[in-house]
Amino acid sequence: MLTIWGRLSSINVQKVVWAAGEVGQAFERIDVGGAFGGNREPAFLAKNPNGQVPVLEDGDVCAWDSNSIVRYLAARYGAGWIWDEDPAVRCESDRWMDWMISELQPAMTPAFWGLVRRTPGHTDPDVIAASITRAEAKMDILEGHLATRSYLGGERFGMADIVVGAGAHRWLHMPIERAARPRLQRWYELIAARPAAKQALPLPIA
Repeated sequence: MLTIWGRLSSINVQKVVWAAGEVGQAFERIDVGGAFGGNREPAFLAKNPNGQVPVLEDGDVCAWDSNSIVRYLAARYGAGWIWDEDPAVRCESDRWMDWMISELQPAMTPAFWGLVRRTPGHTDPDVIAASITRAEAKMDILEGHLATRSYLGGERFGMADIVVGAGAHRWLHMPIERAARPRLQRWYELIAARPAAKQALPLPIA
């Protein structure tokens, strides 16, 4: 059985929980980080010296970084399903996964911290407004991409839908005004209805 260390309110933990469900692997999840603490304890730092969640343990394998864990689970347990053996096909998923980390997540995080978590020092209205503007531009990119395909990688659900889907879930449930994007909404509703997604994407977001 897998062990996933991390609180479910973390978007990065959500990705891993969703991926484990998609590839049919039973897991125990242990709350760590945020209000639960424990991520600065020596035992946890021995698993991930960065002190961040999630961490995955699978037998002798101990992995950290959410996208790396999703790729590991997909390759080990989801080959031919959410993991494409053809590097040219897999590249389509890889780039959207990395786009989530490098573009969408940094764009929307200030607004999330200010409006949802109300983190001290992150409630400046101008900063929140700028974050919303940046994230909305990223969502326009998604809307355009989904004009010609059912899923991010093509016509089959894949690991990129997990990673970016967790971001879309957060964005679509934040208390903000956002542009109507019917293609993005259709895609989100399609992937959020999956059984593995339902256990990974709690509401309300927190």
